[in-house]
Amino acid sequence: MQLGARVLKTGVAIVFALFLAELLNLPSPVFAGIAAIFAIQPSIYRSYLSILEQIQGNIIGATVAVLFGLIFGHHIVAIGIAAIIVIGLMRRFKLDSSISLALVTVVAIMIFEGDDFLEFGVIRFLTVMVGVFAAFIVNLVFLPPRYEIKLFTMIDSLQDDIIRWTRLAARQASEHTSTKAALNKFQEQLSDVEKMYDFYKEERHYSKKKRFVQARKLVLYRQMITTTKKSLELLYRLHKHENEIANLPGQFRGMVQERLDFLLTFHEQLLLKFTGKLKPEHSKWIDEQDKKYVDVMQKLIQQIAFEEKREGEEEFSSYHLFYIFSRLLDYEENLEHLDTLIVSYRSYHGNEKNSDLEQSFY
Repeated sequence: MQLGARVLKTGVAIVFALFLAELLNLPSPVFAGIAAIFAIQPSIYRSYLSILEQIQGNIIGATVAVLFGLIFGHHIVAIGIAAIIVIGLMRRFKLDSSISLALVTVVAIMIFEGDDFLEFGVIRFLTVMVGVFAAFIVNLVFLPPRYEIKLFTMIDSLQDDIIRWTRLAARQASEHTSTKAALNKFQEQLSDVEKMYDFYKEERHYSKKKRFVQARKLVLYRQMITTTKKSLELLYRLHKHENEIANLPGQFRGMVQERLDFLLTFHEQLLLKFTGKLKPEHSKWIDEQDKKYVDVMQKLIQQIAFEEKREGEEEFSSYHLFYIFSRLLDYEENLEHLDTLIVSYRSYHGNEKNSDLEQSFY
């Protein structure tokens, strides 16, 4: 059983909310604990936005509950109608994420049948808000999220798997069904990476300098994700057209594999460069490799022309090669752009060391 930071924070928030409610002598502190459960968020910024929504939602819920309690009494039908109205109002003001807690407030207030209903309503509203504020404080000071480390870890792990499978696919060494399953898994992981990027994007810094550094990192991480997408698209094409690639002449197929290995190795080096394990000025884009790539493109044109002239044999779909090489070119361009961004970042922010990031890899 794994206990993540959010699980631990939820437990701490419940304890803290109950403690505050008892410290303030609020009746039924359990509602403060319930409110803390709903108010815990995965990031500090989302917690801040949540507390604003929770305040508005609880004001709406408490107001409707008090009005219905004074006008229609505490009949269970009145509670249901009040809940329907609260849901409608919450959706009208685009506070959907706070509907559940607002309904808790409605029920918590309207179940009371006594002479001091108005006073009781205010106390219940305050009890719920104690839970909301308790969750915000816990989210702020207890195990604050470090999404950059998680983001790069996910990108690095996903890219490492894609590179491994791409090398196998380029040599027709991978089993078709296994590659297809891996592609589906990689697509799911890529979605998780983009969600983690959104969390990192939501982090806020009070220092102007740190905000500027994060802005540049956001551009860099966005390009990392884009480059990973391009490598995944290339792997998909290699998998889809594996039969066409297998039927290519051995010399031409070897040239393609050599170029592909070069790009994959360069991608691995870029991740090393970002973590400070490689010199910023180091680049493997040398003239010799560029000349080899020109040879590959010339061979590609010759091969397509040859295949189109063949007669009496199985027709070769030459446009499949264009699909593969277009992905290869796209991947290469994004690698070049990523290299430029990393070199620029390291040149201007070389003193901004992230020791946790640099020590956690390789």
